[in-house]
Amino acid sequence: MINGVTRGLMGSTVLLAAALTTTAAQANDNWDTFSDVTAYGLVAASLAIPAYKDDWQGVKQAGLSVGVATGTSMLAKSVIHEQRPDHSDNDSFPSNHAAMAFAAATTLQKRYGWQYGFPAYGMAALTAYGRVEADKHHWGDVAASAVIGSISGWFFTDAFDNNVQITPWVDRDAAGIAVSFNW
Repeated sequence: MINGVTRGLMGSTVLLAAALTTTAAQANDNWDTFSDVTAYGLVAASLAIPAYKDDWQGVKQAGLSVGVATGTSMLAKSVIHEQRPDHSDNDSFPSNHAAMAFAAATTLQKRYGWQYGFPAYGMAALTAYGRVEADKHHWGDVAASAVIGSISGWFFTDAFDNNVQITPWVDRDAAGIAVSFNW
């Protein structure tokens, strides 16, 4: 069953993709802008949807997933110096946009299922495609970034269940897992 929020997300995704694809096809700068909109839009959605659902654990997990994917790709960029296809600099590998987008998409899919994941992965794929079309990355850059983002999303995200919440905790002297049940 698809609720109003999911229909809105899917409808917005389709309209945004249709509108921007027409514009984006005109020039590399448009593809660059398009991939900015899709990547940052997915990150915003991965935080806003759990907040809308009062799922604060989901907000934390999305933030952690996207943050780790971003940090990993930024660290890799500082170590691996691959020239961009447009020859603007040596930060081609990996694509931070694609890593963020796939981390956000994976978080939405794993937390809430395919009704959220399908449109989110579509937008993540368009982000990766846009980075290649903007001459900012090679296909291998965005493919590796999709793996980085997806692993981060899978590692840091749990499926949403209103009845059971599992929360890890750490303090100065100890660490553990708190489990709460609603019935």
